[in-house]
Amino acid sequence: MCGIVGYLGEKEATPILIEGLERLEYRGYDSAGIAVSVEDEIDVVKKAGKLKVLKEAISENPPAGKVGIGHTRWATHGSPSDLNSHPHSDCTGDFVIVHNGIIENFQQLKDELVDKGHSFRSETDTEVIAHLIEENYQGKLREAVLKVARMLEGSYALAILSKREPGKIIAIRRDSPLIVGIGEDENYIASDIPAFLQYTNQFYILDDEELAEVTRDNISLYDAAGNRIEKDVFVVNWDAEMAEKGGYEHFMLKEIHEEPDAIRRVLSNRVTPGNVDLSEINLSSEEIRNYDKIHIVACGTASYAGIMGKYVIEELVRMPVEVDIASEFRYRQPLIDENSLVIVVSQSGETADTLASLRLAQKKGAKVLAFTNVTGSSIAREADEVLYLQAGPEIAVASTKAYINMVVAFYILALYLAKVRSTVTEDRLYELIEEVLRLPKLATETIEKSLELVKERARVYKLQDNAFFIGRNIDFALSLEGALKLKEISYIHAEAYPAGELKHGPLALIEDGVPVVAIATRLSLYDKMLSNIKEVKARGADVLAITFEGETEVEKSVDHVIYIPRINELFSGALAIIPMHLLAYYTSLERGYDVDQPRNLAKSVTVE
Repeated sequence: MCGIVGYLGEKEATPILIEGLERLEYRGYDSAGIAVSVEDEIDVVKKAGKLKVLKEAISENPPAGKVGIGHTRWATHGSPSDLNSHPHSDCTGDFVIVHNGIIENFQQLKDELVDKGHSFRSETDTEVIAHLIEENYQGKLREAVLKVARMLEGSYALAILSKREPGKIIAIRRDSPLIVGIGEDENYIASDIPAFLQYTNQFYILDDEELAEVTRDNISLYDAAGNRIEKDVFVVNWDAEMAEKGGYEHFMLKEIHEEPDAIRRVLSNRVTPGNVDLSEINLSSEEIRNYDKIHIVACGTASYAGIMGKYVIEELVRMPVEVDIASEFRYRQPLIDENSLVIVVSQSGETADTLASLRLAQKKGAKVLAFTNVTGSSIAREADEVLYLQAGPEIAVASTKAYINMVVAFYILALYLAKVRSTVTEDRLYELIEEVLRLPKLATETIEKSLELVKERARVYKLQDNAFFIGRNIDFALSLEGALKLKEISYIHAEAYPAGELKHGPLALIEDGVPVVAIATRLSLYDKMLSNIKEVKARGADVLAITFEGETEVEKSVDHVIYIPRINELFSGALAIIPMHLLAYYTSLERGYDVDQPRNLAKSVTVE
């Protein structure tokens, strides 16, 4: 959500800022703006709408200068408008800022500032910060920003320009990501690495309460007390080309086609014929044997991967597993202690509710294992142990390859825990490992074999207002993810239900032509699933089934079938979800929507 960029160097700042913002569009936004500094003036241009609106506004007379900041905003306080767009300034225009996050005590601060004579132009919480800096500036911008930061309650990533100290950007963060890119005779500020990866692969990743004072030839880092600190340089091992579309029409389609390679990466060096090795997470055999419960905590897509993990871990490891939505977990009183293993899952590693849940779990004495895709993210740094998803950069808002790698990471963990706790025989463990190692190849086959039918069904689904996804056990976990993908990018109302619950309400919504996607890969429940399919078919549903090759009995009860390659049914989820990702993509495409940037949504939810 929201994007920050900053540049200081020898080149004109405006085109570099715009380019950086374009690379952060995937985060979701509804307005954009830049501020460029030259000598003792700061030129601000900001517009509601997509970046193209801002680009049109500056096309004839772009702001000139070699230092600047930029922002894409997702509205929280105040509707999307030119006035509410970032950057924001104080009364004098001497201090200009961009901000990601939410200031929870902004109204109190604003009231105090108004009493002191400050005049506000916008409805945002952000503008308060600019006025506070004006109020507290006494000759050193860095010291004023540190003082103001101590007044703020909530989350923030800030980049600040000042007429009084030209040629400088101050950057500071709390609970919202911010990085500093290191170049030659130029430096960069951004909320995410892809913004400037085409210019540098070396970054400082700021931790909470840390401040960077940046000029074109120097970066000085400070802690919350104003003391100089040293940090290691983080070197990114993937290049800018990985974050480009690579000839695909959309990032989402590219990322679906990258799923087989993503699976290979998450398996690499962890699963080999006859063995599964997770020594990287530093959980001793004694710890693993002593845990009496696992809690999986996540949001959205990641939570659905967690439900998949619950089924697999409970079956293979024979341990109780609870799955919690992070925004609920952090506000209840979870019964966890040092005998609990808490697994937090977040693609970005910056999800605010998941990060708060991590901290809560640690306060209660639990060890926290994180699944995340982003090295150096807040969750990666604060968790006790990290299993990196290795999915590569994921740009589309709707997660696909990162979701699949979350699921496969749970397979790996389940096998490892089963090995350590001796809950499966050596022979069965060997067989299961062999099955998991087949996943990359079978994922490629699944894409190839399901593509044409998915495109045909998308042309039908585009005319629908409602759709339903049903399944049992693992297949129910899949139905949740399938429904989420369809609703978030095609805007079709889609719901997922356990197939055994149809008589408890959902059947009332089934009528002629309503699409129902029925997942039937849990063969121990196959006959029961066929009965549920017949229930919806008898009421006029248009049923698309997803099942294993060879399970042709289903053809008698449905309108269409997508067959996936046969694999041990515990691991079917990593294959069966692929047609549903493709279905969501092509349905959105047929309806003419913005596939990569669905309305009202953001890639990384860094505020509550």
